[in-house]
Amino acid sequence: MKLNDKRILVCDCEGTMPLDGKSLAKALGGADVPRVSTQLCRSQIETFEGALKEGGPVLVACTQEARLFQETAEDAGADVALSFTNVRERAGWSEAGGKAGAKIAALLAEAALDIPPAHTVSMRSEGSCLVYGRDQTALEAAQQLAGRLDVTLLLAQPEDIVPPQTIEIPIFRGTVTAARGHLGAFEIEIDDHAPMAVSSRARIGFAAPQDRVRSRCDLILDLTGGTALFPAPEKRDGYFNPDPRNPAAVQKALFELADLVGEFEKPRYVAYDPGICAHSRSKLMGCTRCLDACPASAITSAGDIVEIDPYACGGCGACHSVCPTGAAAYTMPSANSLLERLRSLLGTYAEAGGTNPVLLVHDQARGTEMISMMARFGRGLPANVLPFTVNEATQAGLDLFAGAFAYGASQVLVLVPPQRRDEMAGLEEQTALANEILVGIGYGDGRATLITDDDPDAVEAKLYDLPLLTPPSAATFLPMGNKRTLMMLALAHLHKAAPAPVELLPLTDGAPFGAVTVDASGCTLCLACVGSCPTGALSDNPDTPRLSFTESACVQCGLCQATCPEKVITLEPRLNFTDAARGPVVKHEEEPFECIRCGKPFGTKSAIERIVEQLAGKHDMFQDGAMVDTIKMCEDCRVIARTEVKDEIMAGPQRPRVRTTEDYLREREEEQKQGGDAEAKGRSANRRHNGAGGGTS
Repeated sequence: MKLNDKRILVCDCEGTMPLDGKSLAKALGGADVPRVSTQLCRSQIETFEGALKEGGPVLVACTQEARLFQETAEDAGADVALSFTNVRERAGWSEAGGKAGAKIAALLAEAALDIPPAHTVSMRSEGSCLVYGRDQTALEAAQQLAGRLDVTLLLAQPEDIVPPQTIEIPIFRGTVTAARGHLGAFEIEIDDHAPMAVSSRARIGFAAPQDRVRSRCDLILDLTGGTALFPAPEKRDGYFNPDPRNPAAVQKALFELADLVGEFEKPRYVAYDPGICAHSRSKLMGCTRCLDACPASAITSAGDIVEIDPYACGGCGACHSVCPTGAAAYTMPSANSLLERLRSLLGTYAEAGGTNPVLLVHDQARGTEMISMMARFGRGLPANVLPFTVNEATQAGLDLFAGAFAYGASQVLVLVPPQRRDEMAGLEEQTALANEILVGIGYGDGRATLITDDDPDAVEAKLYDLPLLTPPSAATFLPMGNKRTLMMLALAHLHKAAPAPVELLPLTDGAPFGAVTVDASGCTLCLACVGSCPTGALSDNPDTPRLSFTESACVQCGLCQATCPEKVITLEPRLNFTDAARGPVVKHEEEPFECIRCGKPFGTKSAIERIVEQLAGKHDMFQDGAMVDTIKMCEDCRVIARTEVKDEIMAGPQRPRVRTTEDYLREREEEQKQGGDAEAKGRSANRRHNGAGGGTS
């Protein structure tokens, strides 16, 4: 059977889960019935090899033996795209396995989608490693790594350590006071830095220390046991800080470090669009949600926008979760791909006869492991609980919640792994907002829930104790557009199908939806708010003084309120479900003032009249009517009027006439003529003089 041009291979894993080919074909709308293998990875491997020979992509409903299938394809020289999905632990291995047919069909349909991969960034490590510690443990770790890496040992407040007989690695003393960077490009600053004294005898001694010494390295092994050098240290590639009192953890770090030489690719988890970022305008602060949410300090303010360091980013997705505009967009996968998966999963489940679907959002690592534990040692997932794998649970935001409910989920549960409990602020905020909206339009409370239990038995008990809630009628819209567009599409559908719809739903402060209220009596239509609005919610009109507002585009960043010089703008967090929210509404409009000299419209009538009222007769420059009239003129006429005043202080002397080539030629002819006349007069005088002399002689 094929789905999305992918050949589907299913196996009941030696009869341990019920699978019926005809039921699957019917649920998936396929004309051909898939063959259900019993031991696809062993005795029936020829079925897989036959699929390879037929060509085209192959989807195998098994993840446990993925390595074997890949090796089989390599040995056969098959150039075939392989993908895998787990229907055993997620559906078949459960008390409700016999009723999980709709869920298995939904999981296959979701897995058959083509999800574009995220872009990547490259990091290169030459193997220079700093081992930072205090005692013999650090020395032994450095010596163990010396055969694989270029190691330097830095001891902070070192204890009594016997000098090694042979110095195979450089040994220094010092305290790291600052650290930045990532795998292949760490930079550290060290105080009390001193090299080991070569004459050290019973204990390691050091030479005279120096402060503020800077150094670079590719990798860092921190065995100090104190505060990590980086926030969220597990997210910093190339930095390891195991507990030095745990030998197994230290050895695991050494094992991983030894292989970190060469060039590595990591996903560019977040695509940033500065054009719609609401962070700041003209040094006035607006939205700081991503800065507050990022646990790795990978996001920094850069004037009106933010900068996201893709090398320091750990991919938690918290910035995407809280970003109101979608400027910080998660790419593992994109919002569109995520909703397309939801649409396929929930839509197929409903078409296959499934009811009351509950979406269980979990991460790839800990969440998958917990589901496997429940399936192997407990009751497994209930038949109506659909597991939905994401890269990180903390990437879930209102777009995911609203999209899941719009596509027919009755509840959405997010399974948060224990290592993410300190990073839940943004996720908790988004969950609360989703529940607030659902309660406000009649769906009731508690439909979006976070599960923080680390015990599989406790999680399993909660899943089986869930109340059966009626899901919203499922939408069919295609997930197209940015995050904001997708949220508005989903919320509009939920409102349309709501048990108790309201046109205006008040929200708590900080919600990314709302209106702005403009006090028209104090507004001068300077339009500073329009220039500061990052989403185009506030707009002007090029032909007349007018301020308009489109509510569906407003993210309540507050930049308009902070920018307004008259302080006449206030924010009103709410959801407006009326058609008026989707188009511009005039907030303030005035007649333009016409220049009293040329009739050109400029400014607003109220603004010009207010300036005249404040300046006429009250300011030294505006004591006479002529000066007051300049206020009522456009920028061009104002200049002309002032240059026409004879005693104008800014008036200059009469402009000199422009000299041309003819002027210079005429002057030269006159000079030559004058010179010729003077010469003639001189000769005449000489003749007279000579004549007079001759008579005397």
